[in-house]
Amino acid sequence: QAYLSYSNIAALTHLARKSGWDLTKTLDNVQIWTHEEDAGLSFKVEMQVKVPSHVAFSLLSDFRLRQRWDRHFLTCEVLQAVSEEEKIYHVTAPPTTGHKPRDFVILVSQRQPCRPQEPYTVAVRSVTLRALPPSPEFCRSEILCAGFQIHSNSSSSCTVCYFNQVTSGVMPYLAANLTGSSKSIENTALECIKFLE
Repeated sequence: QAYLSYSNIAALTHLARKSGWDLTKTLDNVQIWTHEEDAGLSFKVEMQVKVPSHVAFSLLSDFRLRQRWDRHFLTCEVLQAVSEEEKIYHVTAPPTTGHKPRDFVILVSQRQPCRPQEPYTVAVRSVTLRALPPSPEFCRSEILCAGFQIHSNSSSSCTVCYFNQVTSGVMPYLAANLTGSSKSIENTALECIKFLE
């Protein structure tokens, strides 16, 4: 478990530090970036939020609150509280056209910054849990690497960056977005800002 937690945080930190992100869209308080390489596509959503970074961290690290702003989360329950900083959740997502609803078993690792210039981190990856094998009513899907980095701008504002390394399980929710026929990423980002503020 310690290794999984460490690699979860490390993978997100590595993704965030990659060079070569392309800015694809800018709204008032939101920027959407993509990163393409052999391993596939990743995206980053950067949000300017008028709350202190520790408040955003507290709200974003509890995934049970995610349904309030992310319509891709139908249900979310804690399966196991591994430690203060690690929890395993079961998430269900609505069906996309012609498919069964999807479900995910994810490890969420949260870390406070060790030094002032470091961000708060909430890292997410899929794990296998014997207690919850795949069920016929859902299509079990995988998250390779996703999560939030929260950088403090001032005592009352922060920049929230959401990252996702896109897998086939996540792609149906994004495909329309990346071709420009849907605005679900922007809408979700705006709902997130509204929720945090």
